Amino acid sequence: MHTEKKAQTVSGWGMLFLVIAVLAVGIFMIVSSIVRADVVILIPGIVMLIGGLILLGGFFIINPNEAGVLLLAGSYRGSCRENGLRFANPFYKTMKISLRTRNFNSDRLKVNDLAGNPIEIAVVVVWKITNTVEALFEVDDYLDFVHTQSESAVRSLASAYPYDGNDEELSLRGATEEINHHLQKEVQERLDKAGVDILEARISHLAYAPEIAGAMLQRQQASAVVAARQKIVEGAVGMVEMALELLGEKDMVHFDEDKKATMVSNLLVVLCSEHAAQPVVNTGSLYQ
Repeated sequence: MHTEKKAQTVSGWGMLFLVIAVLAVGIFMIVSSIVRADVVILIPGIVMLIGGLILLGGFFIINPNEAGVLLLAGSYRGSCRENGLRFANPFYKTMKISLRTRNFNSDRLKVNDLAGNPIEIAVVVVWKITNTVEALFEVDDYLDFVHTQSESAVRSLASAYPYDGNDEELSLRGATEEINHHLQKEVQERLDKAGVDILEARISHLAYAPEIAGAMLQRQQASAVVAARQKIVEGAVGMVEMALELLGEKDMVHFDEDKKATMVSNLLVVLCSEHAAQPVVNTGSLYQ
């Protein structure tokens, strides 16, 4: 693993005036030697001119949210993050790298969840480079590496959880915050070696695959109907129990077991029915 270090550079503006002065003096000496036919000042003039031209190779510009990685004969010499015109050893090779925050929007991937159901999933990963040396030298192409490892993490995540589950079970659809946190952690572990920091990772698309979407929709609808009917029955039983208790406390009506069973049955039918009840008024006695 490579460790990033600060490169030894200086502001380019002072050096720019110095190099211009060296070039001007060199040109003046060469012209003077030709006019005067004086070889003595010709050689120093040529040396100063060549030296000034070589020093021009030491200038480079660092834009905001950008870094320059400096190499000398294949050896890492440091990274420069100072913005503006900079000057370093003219024999250094400067490699620019962006430090801006970037988005990676994955394609819709078709994978199997924990239960083996085919689903479609896509994610958004927000990332930036924090270690310029690792990004350039630890992986072949950091952009391609981010894309490949992010998609690999998505496939691993999708296979570790069911698409849907009960309230006590983590699922891709039900536990959004926990799933996104797990995704960010897994992507970060895969990209640490590339000097990349994951700022955010979240699921942007989640659905059953088209070939089973219809069947799974019917299953969800059936589960919803069963859950709703269960709530209705629980409420109806509580209301019947409350009605019998109140009637008993107020000593309004006395039921034998058969009449009590009939009343309970009638109340449950009325309360659990999907349609409005059609009452039949009994004008005789209660037992007719």
